[in-house]
Amino acid sequence: MDDLWEKHRPLLDDAYRAWRTRDHWSAFPESPSPRVWGESAAAAGLTAFEAYRGEAFALDTPGADGWVAPEQPPTGIEWDIRYPHLTSDGAPLLVSASQAALPAWRDAGPHRRAGLVVEILHRLAERSFELAHAVMHTTGQGFVMAFQAGAAHALDRALEAVAVAVHEMTVVPPEAEWVKPAGRDRFQRLHKRYHIVPRGIGLVIGCTTFPTWNGFPGLFASLVCGNPVIVKPHPHAVLPLAIAVRIARQTLAEHGFDPNLVTLAVEADGEGLARVLATQTDVRIIDYTGSSAFGAWLEENARHAVVYAEKSAVNCALLESTDNFTGMTANLAYSLALYSGQMCTTPRVFLVPAGGIATDVGKRGVDDIVAALRTALADLTAEPKRAAALLGAIVDGRVAARVEEAMHREDVAIPSRRLEHPDFPAALVRTPVVLRTRFDADDAYRAEWFGPIAFIVETPSPEVSLTLWEDITQHSGGLTASVYSTDPAFLRQAEEIATRTGVLTALNFTADTYVNQTAAFSDFHGSAANRAATAAMTDPAFVTHRFHIAEIRQPR
Repeated sequence: MDDLWEKHRPLLDDAYRAWRTRDHWSAFPESPSPRVWGESAAAAGLTAFEAYRGEAFALDTPGADGWVAPEQPPTGIEWDIRYPHLTSDGAPLLVSASQAALPAWRDAGPHRRAGLVVEILHRLAERSFELAHAVMHTTGQGFVMAFQAGAAHALDRALEAVAVAVHEMTVVPPEAEWVKPAGRDRFQRLHKRYHIVPRGIGLVIGCTTFPTWNGFPGLFASLVCGNPVIVKPHPHAVLPLAIAVRIARQTLAEHGFDPNLVTLAVEADGEGLARVLATQTDVRIIDYTGSSAFGAWLEENARHAVVYAEKSAVNCALLESTDNFTGMTANLAYSLALYSGQMCTTPRVFLVPAGGIATDVGKRGVDDIVAALRTALADLTAEPKRAAALLGAIVDGRVAARVEEAMHREDVAIPSRRLEHPDFPAALVRTPVVLRTRFDADDAYRAEWFGPIAFIVETPSPEVSLTLWEDITQHSGGLTASVYSTDPAFLRQAEEIATRTGVLTALNFTADTYVNQTAAFSDFHGSAANRAATAAMTDPAFVTHRFHIAEIRQPR
């Protein structure tokens, strides 16, 4: 086991160094090119993925009763993958099995745990193509995006959390000699030992859109800190996390640990398993991504646990002026269209002064901005393969219904169009719908319309846009923001608001960097400073509440 620590220690050192410097660094290749992986890797990954279809997924889940096949791939392909079914009656048995696995894992210590956890990440990285297909078909993402976000970037985020956790667990020495002068030739002498103690069972509640990107950081942060982890995937996005759980269990068992350190809890739609598991008192850590309503329920009803929740966000873009009008509108259009707006970081509310904005091509009014966005979106989606790769598929019926609701509003400025997917004819592909309203017309734009839906909101002035942005963020939550201005004073005011509200803010993005993309080891995702999230991936607070330090003092 110590060999794994020595094997992976240089990588963890590099990861922590990158986290400290915030420069670009990545441990896992994000390109699916055969020049990186070899000529046979893509075909092997596809074959491995295809082998799951129509079969029972081989995995032991303590407390499971029968099988369940809850997934409904948005790509429309035949699926019928069956998983061990956990009901509310089986939940206590699963929790007991997890709890029984804790002592030996706790006693292994931070370094031995870290070596094994990074070994799991490496084995997952070797299965990147397999993971990418699983992510693509459960979420509707295009393949390249699924490969990058679902494999490479998810693994980077996990490694980032592990590296920070190892540092925080080892910043206190395991023992110390304490000597205090107590008078002439007299001393108090104590030998002190410090133990890293895991908090307890971790519960990861997965989401439909980014099951690995959002799930891996909490899973591996809890595991490296000594906590068993129950992974409860969303019923529509099970396979990516099931693959990860099986690899983790196999790796743990090979090295002499109870595989029930990592378990999978799969339910059918609407069974409420997350509520049952979250209220088990031995569950002490919860990582959750999803709606604000359920996030609030967890915070209210799982008070025995630390809840790391990423919830709804209403992300704003403020347009005050620009020296690159074409670049601005193209960047905003791409950010809105990427994965059909099914990202928690997608811009949703464009705040525009009713009198227009100064640009490099003269004054441009709201009508001009709408027309430019319409053209940019049309250009992005003109070629079917490119459009499918960019937009992906609508993940489920709830998003589709939301698009239809938006299309029936009276203030549609750019209607959504349905496109044919060249590879998956049954997939639902929609271009974004953009609505146009006044800041005081109604409150619809203040709520998150998850999916390819955005509002252009006319404000009386740039100053009102700033005030409105801060108000929306404080009341509805925000993860990202875009600000376009050539006025240094306006940018300073925007930065002050971003600092107060804890929103990751992009200033004048006009090229091929987009507001809804964040980089591991450099960008903080979430901040715990507004309602959108109770944690930041990845700062020290994301890991330090997953363990505590116990101290033993003994006279010498």
